[in-house]
Amino acid sequence: MILLFTDFGPAGPYLGQMRAVLAQHAPGVPVIDMLCDAPSFDPRASAYLLAAYAKSYPPDSTFLCVVDPGVGGARPAAVLTADGRRFVGPENGLLSQVSSQARQAEWSEIGWRPANGLSATFHGRDLFAPVAAWLAAGHPGRAELRSRPLANILRPAWPADLPQVCYVDHYGNAVTGLRAKTVPERSKLVVGDRILSRANTFSDRPPGDAFWYENANGLVEIAVTQGRADTSLGLTVGCGVESRP
Repeated sequence: MILLFTDFGPAGPYLGQMRAVLAQHAPGVPVIDMLCDAPSFDPRASAYLLAAYAKSYPPDSTFLCVVDPGVGGARPAAVLTADGRRFVGPENGLLSQVSSQARQAEWSEIGWRPANGLSATFHGRDLFAPVAAWLAAGHPGRAELRSRPLANILRPAWPADLPQVCYVDHYGNAVTGLRAKTVPERSKLVVGDRILSRANTFSDRPPGDAFWYENANGLVEIAVTQGRADTSLGLTVGCGVESRP
């Protein structure tokens, strides 16, 4: 399967145009919307979400990843193979957390360019989508991949866990970049002027109570039972959080 991870949003023409390219070059390969509203222009926050969510998909999956504020610039176009999964996207840090958490990782640069030209602003459609399709369909040679030593890869000095809100979902729950396994169960989470304790699930707390918990993808998430944590606690993407014993 091919998984789409972008900051394009659910509306507009962009996802449809990429899907059309995937259907042309990889007919019959399922295409799944993994996340289409990743934090806009924010490869850093998106990197932690991608690393957590990708683990729930089987090996041999291909991920088409586009959070690319530097599109058309000097950043390389990359393919990362990590624990059997393939990630296609810009080398701007977006794939860095997948790489650092993998048991085995191999990087390549995409040498192929479309003969009819590459748009300056839509590499997702013109470059990354065809390459992702070829990889998923078993034709990697068309991508003209060139191996890149790890020493040459952009590795931003980002922490292993990001103590901030990285995503707010439909319910107003706030997903952080902290892996729950790194935060002791009895820890408190400090958000602004609020101190939150842990619960296992929503029904452990009465309506209106705020708490933190380990979400289904292994990240620390902040919620309000039958309410919205974003409005109740004033949370947006980028808000800092702190864990305390």
